[in-house]
Amino acid sequence: MLLQSLLEQSAHNLPDKIALIVDQRRYTYLEIEQQSNRLARALLQRGLERGDRVAIHLDNTLEAVVSIFAVLKAGGVFVMVNPTTKIDKLTYVLNNCRARILIIPEKKRAIIVEHSDLLPHLKTAVSVGPATSPQETNELQMPRFESWELLQAEFAECMNPPATRTISIDLAALVYTSGSTGNPKGVMLTHLNMTSAARSITTYLMNEPEDIILNVLPLSFDYGLYQLLMAFRVGATLVLEKSFTYPHAVLQRIIDEQVTGFPLVPTMSAILLKMDLSKYDFSKLRYITNTGAALPTEHILTFRKRLPHVQIFSMYGLTECKRVSYLPLDQVDTRTGSVGIAMPDTEVFIVDDAGHRLPPEHVGELVVRGANVMKGYWEAPDRTAERLKPAEIPNEMYLYTGDLFRMDREGYLYFVGRRDDIIKSRGEKVSPKEVENVLFTHERISEAAVVGDPDPVLGQSIRAIVTLMPGQELTEKEVLAYCRKHLEDFMVPQKIEFRDELPKSPNGKVDKKQLTLP
Repeated sequence: MLLQSLLEQSAHNLPDKIALIVDQRRYTYLEIEQQSNRLARALLQRGLERGDRVAIHLDNTLEAVVSIFAVLKAGGVFVMVNPTTKIDKLTYVLNNCRARILIIPEKKRAIIVEHSDLLPHLKTAVSVGPATSPQETNELQMPRFESWELLQAEFAECMNPPATRTISIDLAALVYTSGSTGNPKGVMLTHLNMTSAARSITTYLMNEPEDIILNVLPLSFDYGLYQLLMAFRVGATLVLEKSFTYPHAVLQRIIDEQVTGFPLVPTMSAILLKMDLSKYDFSKLRYITNTGAALPTEHILTFRKRLPHVQIFSMYGLTECKRVSYLPLDQVDTRTGSVGIAMPDTEVFIVDDAGHRLPPEHVGELVVRGANVMKGYWEAPDRTAERLKPAEIPNEMYLYTGDLFRMDREGYLYFVGRRDDIIKSRGEKVSPKEVENVLFTHERISEAAVVGDPDPVLGQSIRAIVTLMPGQELTEKEVLAYCRKHLEDFMVPQKIEFRDELPKSPNGKVDKKQLTLP
């Protein structure tokens, strides 16, 4: 199965169904299908060949959605680049994947022209939106700029998709993800990887055509991207918002559009739990999902109390395989600290440093096996070898996640921490997650992040950075006393730092790199 078939099948079965709501406008499956077919033919006419990479540097817009499926229909590989990415990183990504075509908002045209000498592989740039000033053209200029609107008009008569030789093991996307050091790495995902993941997730979420899913996460973030793929797979409706900058407006959209599914990350849940949710009618909301980072136990319990009819799906995943596990609904109240069991058609287990499988209740690295496991990192064999390692079955590779977990006797997973994040203090290993979970239970603390700082005596000292609930006050002494009451001595932070807010990545995760001392 090819990824573009998610749209094609829904357009065939539900042509007049509203597929997408964005900027107060509604688009049917047939409209998106036809627009993507026209753009696909335009890309081919401009020289796109099978396997060529097309970078999409757009906000959450209709054009971004159309571009994804158009690139797939033309046999290309799409590369979503966060719209907030600055030119230095954008240049790196474009050159690293040797993108042939770039799709950008018109307002970014000038900066691409300015840096065109640094983009030797880029042949065509498609700009979205009206020109703000007359543009000079030069036949020798590379890249050549094309207007989105003119391309759609040029191929207005092309209603059907072009023929393609793509098969399911071909690359569908490169998803760039930041590493602990150095430049971002491109995760290679095939059509099979992505359709398999979408199938498994929609199965346990019980998605159906009647679902209306609201997404505020960027499509460059795989969690946001999959909201699109999952909705289109089942013929549901996706409400696409650009961000969570204005939470009250987003909550009103949930009410106005009668949203049934709402994906969030822990930083969003922290904001929501500061708000008075009682004045909103969430009667149509069926489920909330969380991934990216584990949802604090206190957040789950609070959501259950405030929104008892809403299903809470606590999940774990990583870009290299999209999703790994989910917590079944009947376990939410009893296993709130768990991220669940392996999702359908996926196998997981825990290994020690030598790669040997560990029995239940032992902490080790989580390993994943399944059709959703990436093909590797783009042109990075050494990095790939760190994550993909030979399996017991000949000619198969397992994904080593780099995350530490324990598994109980019933197969439920408990996140301990990133292998790289573990703090070594006083000769003991401290999981930042365990300390953060305790801090989250304090009724006056809103967010918490724990990092290790270099220390000549301790090896690493433990520093906790916290934000407080609105109108609340706390002293360092009070927080430390609370930690001593709930943590072993070696896990108690040496320092408590108060901030108005924690630094976030574009994907809404707490960016601990900005909290770490040089």
